[in-house]
Amino acid sequence: MLDPVALTRELVAIRTVNPPGNEQPCAEFIAGLLAPAGFQVSLQTIGPQRATLVARLPGQSVRPTLCFTGHLDTVLPGETPWSRDPFAGEVVGDRLYGRGSTDMKGGVAAMVWAALELAREGGTRTTGDLLLILTADEEVGCAGARRLMADFATLGNENLDHVGAIVVGEPTANMPCLGHKGALWLEMETRGVAAHGSMPDRGVNAILKAARAILALEQYRFPIPPHPLLGSPTLNVGTIVGGQRINIVPDHAVVGVDLRSIPGLDHDLLLNSIQDHLGSDVTLRIVTSTPGIMTDPDHPWVARVFDIMATLHGTRPGMGTAPYVTDASILTPALGSPPTLILGPGEPDLAHKVDEYCHVSKIRQAARAYLEIARLGC
Repeated sequence: MLDPVALTRELVAIRTVNPPGNEQPCAEFIAGLLAPAGFQVSLQTIGPQRATLVARLPGQSVRPTLCFTGHLDTVLPGETPWSRDPFAGEVVGDRLYGRGSTDMKGGVAAMVWAALELAREGGTRTTGDLLLILTADEEVGCAGARRLMADFATLGNENLDHVGAIVVGEPTANMPCLGHKGALWLEMETRGVAAHGSMPDRGVNAILKAARAILALEQYRFPIPPHPLLGSPTLNVGTIVGGQRINIVPDHAVVGVDLRSIPGLDHDLLLNSIQDHLGSDVTLRIVTSTPGIMTDPDHPWVARVFDIMATLHGTRPGMGTAPYVTDASILTPALGSPPTLILGPGEPDLAHKVDEYCHVSKIRQAARAYLEIARLGC
């Protein structure tokens, strides 16, 4: 039987850097492991060499389906040199190095291992179906999950029906998280009138308009109190682009704004609120909008998963949340808003960093946790 750490190394070696992604070879490799074990496997192609994998293991009861999900793409290795080959999956002590090791091929490997172990148990199981959704193009606005759920809404797919709970294998150091904030990314555009730089009074400076808008954003107050677990919404100005040359009054500027929302803060209402605050000199455009998710901590399935993790950790985990957006933003509402936990072996602080690694011991611990959760079912 394939070891989850060895499987992580194989997945790291399959380059799925996004862009361009090239997730299809990785999806096909995993499909080649699952299909002989009795999984119903399908690939949704979303572009050249790009595919999302959907695999279902039929259960032994009519209980709801349990869904494991993760993404296959990774970010770029970056410009800073690595101390180790980012695609070798080198193991040094308790660390498995490589791009995607923590975010999130360690989690994917642990889920696939657990799914194969569950399949080997055959008729001894009393759970419902087990569903794996391994997406392409998560790193750029959850595009793979969006495409999958859009097709599900219009065409239907019996493999995606009756989901009773979701586990997202994103990096949490194996601490279960109840949810995460939403993300609303905006482009804030200002326009002016070009003129010679020596005669600025003859023009209208779009960059100065943008600067005033940025200062106005500092004074913006979100119309909602903090969430007890997720805290307050946040706002970050991430990019500024404008002007043609130093000696030309700029007639155009665009500012990138990253807003993180909490439950109860509707994105359309938030957009309108910010537009009213900034006034007519600024045009706002949505770049991406992904809602947050939050699962009831008192849900019986959640309590039983926390029991499993308490046994593995030796102490009961606290009620935490993840700092980032996941595919659950798209999958959870589209699949009927089942209880959803984010739980994976990766280290949140190492995602997207140079010399990214995942602890070998946590990959093995996650594999055991996923198997117990799969045995639990919904």
